[in-house]
Amino acid sequence: MLSHSTLSRAVLATAAVALISCGTGGDAAGGKTFTIAMIAKSSTNPVFLSGRQGADVAAAELSKAHGVTVKIDWLTPPNEDGAVQAQRIAEAVNSGANAILLSASDAGKVRGAVNEAVDRGVPVMTFDSDVPDSKRFSFYGGDDFKMGTQVMDELAAQMGGKGRIAIIAGNQNAPNLQNRVRGVRETATKYPGITIVDAFYHAETPQDAAAEVLRVKNAYPGLSGFAMIGGWALFTRTLLTDLDPKRIKIVSIDALPAVLPYIERGLAPVLFAQPTYLWGYESVKVIFDHVYLKKDVPPHVQMELVRVSVDNLGAWARQLKDWGFTDVDAKYLALPK
Repeated sequence: MLSHSTLSRAVLATAAVALISCGTGGDAAGGKTFTIAMIAKSSTNPVFLSGRQGADVAAAELSKAHGVTVKIDWLTPPNEDGAVQAQRIAEAVNSGANAILLSASDAGKVRGAVNEAVDRGVPVMTFDSDVPDSKRFSFYGGDDFKMGTQVMDELAAQMGGKGRIAIIAGNQNAPNLQNRVRGVRETATKYPGITIVDAFYHAETPQDAAAEVLRVKNAYPGLSGFAMIGGWALFTRTLLTDLDPKRIKIVSIDALPAVLPYIERGLAPVLFAQPTYLWGYESVKVIFDHVYLKKDVPPHVQMELVRVSVDNLGAWARQLKDWGFTDVDAKYLALPK
């Protein structure tokens, strides 16, 4: 699934998290501190909390290796709001952050703040959701159009190449999600038996997303599939009882612990997992290399999705546990694969 080096580093998660806390802690022996302000989309979204944990672990490892206190200042708003993110970017600059790590809710609303931060000497890196045509120095994430393609190809296979589907699309202003929707739409043209009724946008909370799925199902009788470009609706168990896996198939991005029952039941036979822990872990390493160690880094650090199904459910559950997730059901950890 993931490279040996990535897995080896990730296994250190549980022990290393305790070594450093967000935005707090004393200086290292040399009296040096390197602060990274992390501004994700929403502090209530589990995928970003996973990324935060990865950032904390990377900071702990770097602190130990380089004799400098690497601190993660978590400035993520509770809910998605590009304007608030722009304010948090300015706050990070004014408070003396050495770098900023950002996942943009609305690229248009934060681009000016990103550019101003860089102009004032604070480098910016993006992850998950980029700010194209800004002065950020690097982006860690996947090819979002390709993600949409993967979801659509798999959903078509699960549905036998025919049926009506809906796209569950999250925040309409997020550039990464726009590209995923485009990938789904363009890929669907390969399947003449597939009809997309529309893409449906919603607040990125489990409750709002699940409610939108049920609203769309009721509005379009005979719907037989959902292409979910984010796993928000599956973070709640609501759809396990309200949807029939014999009539509806789901293929989704994300495969965090709360989502695994959907694979087991067959409602979401395949999930494409983002290694969300690595959003923070790898990005913090790249920032430190570029800003503190003055190394050259690529403008795009590629992230690949992990295909998760019943065939590798046990292995993926154990990977999540290695990344520090404490809510992985023991029955999945006991599976042989």
